Amino acid sequence: MIRFQFNEDKAINSCLYILSKTGNSDFHKLFKILYFAEQKHLVEYGRSITGDVFTAMPYGPVPSIIYNILKAVRDNYGYKIDPEVFNKYFSVELVGSLYYVGNIKKPCIECLSESEIESLDFSIEDNKNLTFTQLKDKSHDYAWENNIGNDMPVLDIAYAGGAEEEMMKYITLLAENERLTLA
Repeated sequence: MIRFQFNEDKAINSCLYILSKTGNSDFHKLFKILYFAEQKHLVEYGRSITGDVFTAMPYGPVPSIIYNILKAVRDNYGYKIDPEVFNKYFSVELVGSLYYVGNIKKPCIECLSESEIESLDFSIEDNKNLTFTQLKDKSHDYAWENNIGNDMPVLDIAYAGGAEEEMMKYITLLAENERLTLA
C-alpha cells in the first residue's frame, strides 16, 4: 500500500488550525474535516498534508496516529505516545457522549503550506455546519466502502475525491520517491 511519511508537526498544526476556525470540536467532526482536506489536497496537489493513515471505522474515516495522540491526551496515557508532549497543544473533555478537542496553542501558520491552508479552509467551510449523520454519510465514500475496518489506501481516497488517472500516477510516484528518500 502506498503511504506518505507521517509529519507530526503538520498533523498537530492542521488540527490546531481547524480548531482555531471551528472552536472546540468533537473527534468525529475534527476527523472528517481533516479527511476531506486531505482528500482535496491529494486530488489537487498529489500529496498528503499530514501523512496520517486513515482507517475506515463505522462512523467514517479516522486518522490513526492523530486519534492515538488525542486518546493519549484524553486518558493521560498512551502506548508509545507520551501525553505530556501533546497536552501543551490540546485539551480533551467528555461532553455528553462525545469527546471534544480544544486547542491550547495557536497553530503555526508558517508550518503549513499555502496549498495545505487552502485545502483546510475549503474543508472547514464545506463541513463545519454538517451534522454527525451528514458527515458520516458524506464520508462513507468509495474509499471507506472498500476498506471497512481497514486502513484506507491513499489512492482510494484520491479516487473517491475525483482524482484523474494522471494524478493517481503522480501520487504513486511522489509516495515512492518519498519512501526511497527516507530509506
